[in-house]
Amino acid sequence: PCHLQDPASVMCYLAGVAWFMGLAFEPFTLRTYMSENAMGSTMVEERFPAGERALATGREFAAHKKKVGGMPVDWLVKTMQSRGLEVFTQSFTRKLPFPDENKERYMVRGTNVYGILRAPRAPRTEALVLSAPCSEGNNNNQAVGLLLGLAQYFRSQIHWAKDIIFLVNEHDLIGMQAWLEGYHHTNTTGGDWSPLQGRGGSIQAALSLELSSDVITSLDLVLEGLNGQLPNLDLANLFYAFCQKIGVLCTIQGKLQRNDWDTTSGYSHAAQTMMLMVLKQASGRPWGDHGLFLRYHIEAASIRGINSFRQYKTDTTTIGRLLEGMYRKLNNLLERLHQSYFFYLMPSLSRFVSIGYYMPAFGLLAVILLLRALDLWVQLGASPPGTEDGVPSSPGVLSILTPVVISHMTGVALYTLPILSQEMAVQHFPVSETEAVVLTAIAIYTAGLALPHNTHRLLQGEGTEEGWRVLKLVALLYLAVLLGCTALINFSLGFILALSLVPIAAFITPHTPKALSAAIMVLLSPGCTLLYCVFVFQELQETPVSLQDGWMLFLSVISQGILDHALYGSLVYPLLALLIYPCWLLLWNILFWK
Repeated sequence: PCHLQDPASVMCYLAGVAWFMGLAFEPFTLRTYMSENAMGSTMVEERFPAGERALATGREFAAHKKKVGGMPVDWLVKTMQSRGLEVFTQSFTRKLPFPDENKERYMVRGTNVYGILRAPRAPRTEALVLSAPCSEGNNNNQAVGLLLGLAQYFRSQIHWAKDIIFLVNEHDLIGMQAWLEGYHHTNTTGGDWSPLQGRGGSIQAALSLELSSDVITSLDLVLEGLNGQLPNLDLANLFYAFCQKIGVLCTIQGKLQRNDWDTTSGYSHAAQTMMLMVLKQASGRPWGDHGLFLRYHIEAASIRGINSFRQYKTDTTTIGRLLEGMYRKLNNLLERLHQSYFFYLMPSLSRFVSIGYYMPAFGLLAVILLLRALDLWVQLGASPPGTEDGVPSSPGVLSILTPVVISHMTGVALYTLPILSQEMAVQHFPVSETEAVVLTAIAIYTAGLALPHNTHRLLQGEGTEEGWRVLKLVALLYLAVLLGCTALINFSLGFILALSLVPIAAFITPHTPKALSAAIMVLLSPGCTLLYCVFVFQELQETPVSLQDGWMLFLSVISQGILDHALYGSLVYPLLALLIYPCWLLLWNILFWK
């Protein structure tokens, strides 16, 4: 059956890629719509008046921040109390496994300040959160000003049925992680924080605000959270509905919406937007402070002010009214957001691709692995175990088990050694800790390529023809299960890995030309795939980089991935090191089967 298999596999692969690219074509996607009845009509009158005052508060905050050289805790506490909130602080410290190159920090200390506006009309069982990170330099001062302005304005209104928590978190995600763990009495990643003195009810939804200029041209919605989790689509729909109502320009992935889907440029715009979302989701890291809320089943998104589309201008009062409208709507919720989709891709803010439409693209790639496995199974069943000189030629368990075990041991080394060996590396080589971690990881990854030539020397006798078939059958089924499970949790990651791993898994045998096959396998290995993703991501963001800058970015992406795993429990690094890489090594073993 092999001669029928090849065209069928190639057709499936091309069909899978074509299906995926077709998802960005507007007639194939669904128009977004509000599913939650309580948030349906936008009949809310927004009256927030105090945009200018909010900006003045923001400037005051900036001055105090500069004076203190960090988070002006005392000033924030005083200001929030004068706005009539119950105010509490939480201090936290966090030791990083190795220094963060971008921010040059190894030990992080900070304080979160939050004020609770108690609901006048309801028992304290539910809450909403509005947060603004206190960032270094001149970033985000306007957001803190607007947060305080909204707090004062909300205080004067009587229709709140949920507590509203106004949070200013220091050190971005690290502070947010400390606050969320304190609020929910959990400690998943070993941070050190003081317990929270004041609490609201169970949090229903959260928005994180990032504004860094007095005039904003458009608002960008950021949805991707930890491990590729996304908030309920109704939260995005709510944002879009209010932007339409108030007349604010809104973007997703920093790209404006276009209506000319039937032209080539219109289609490619939608495809770029969707692919950006796929790459961000596949990275498994939180792309804004909202990203950690999703772990607690709290629907959250970040709203980021962009100042780049010259002809449009939106003042702070308008953004305040938009937020007021959204919070009034969330205040009406009778239950958690659950009506709409949790798994989707967005080629634009008014269109989405649901899980039922995008899963077949992955299915077409995965079915190739199963076809190949079936083919091998039939071949193994058909060939009777002959005997040569009285020695049965069926593969010994040991000859199959050894490569499997050794491949996984390499994976364990790749996962544990980079962080453990950093001190030793720093003593013996002229590198910083971060470089040591990244270079150790790359060294172990490359050293894995030398293994297959040596595994067979441990074994008596040569590998048999049946031996590699059994090993390949194991590898194919293993890869199919791995990719299937990954795609269920994080479709984008599963799809990108399938794109690169399925072709080599399907066609590798010991009888293909060695040099060419080895080169193709290395070019399609998980590490190289990551490198291509870095370049493609920069291209899609319209900030292309040179080869050298791309390589430096690639190194920082590796260190960031290892840090995200240590700090927030992102699963991409352990998945690649402990499972995907060993699986690729098994295929590498088959190529060099003696």
